[in-house]
Amino acid sequence: MPVWLEVNGEPTVTWMCTPEQLEELVVGWLHGEGYIRTPADLTRLRPCATDLGFWAEVAPERVAGVKSEGRQRVLASGCGAVTVFMADPGTAPASRGRGSIPQLGTMRQLFKQLFQRGERYQSTGGIHAAALTDGSSLLHHAEDIGRHNAVDKVIGAAIIAGRQLPGLGLLVTGRISGELAFKAARAGLAYVATPSVPSSIAVDIAQRSGMVLVGRAVSGHPQVHEPQS
Repeated sequence: MPVWLEVNGEPTVTWMCTPEQLEELVVGWLHGEGYIRTPADLTRLRPCATDLGFWAEVAPERVAGVKSEGRQRVLASGCGAVTVFMADPGTAPASRGRGSIPQLGTMRQLFKQLFQRGERYQSTGGIHAAALTDGSSLLHHAEDIGRHNAVDKVIGAAIIAGRQLPGLGLLVTGRISGELAFKAARAGLAYVATPSVPSSIAVDIAQRSGMVLVGRAVSGHPQVHEPQS
């Protein structure tokens, strides 16, 4: 369903999404796009009483900072319209978190938990999921028709819960796109893992930001993309 967001009175984005964990979606998206760094930057978040939408009030200097970046709006394959520095992945933010990648057996167990938690996945077999992990258990989990939405939801859930993001890992069920890698790097995550593969621009963004990407994470031979030294 469509869910809209206005930031400081200005129409900003409309998601086509699974209409669950919507506050988490809004907070996670605002963080991933640079509108907020901490909960204090989001001075007010108010849902619309008659429609699926939200009004957010954000520190004006944060909004000015986002606008000054002059990002490209691109229509990405399978992703819809996204705003990310697709032409120059070297502008990716530096990941502030470092953490070890779980051993292969542990990684497989974490993904098993991810799929077991997916109520919509169990009933449809066709929905994306994401989870934040400390390497031993899943901390936040979300499902959504869009993989970027699922990632925004788990990052938003962590911010709302007051959890520190740097050093955590992100598990996703779909391909790791450039935008997804950018969101993870901005959050300071140590690594992103998927049973699928990362795109070449995601690898570039992750290497420049100091973050690890793990493709084919549940196979016998994971593809580990280390950051540049």
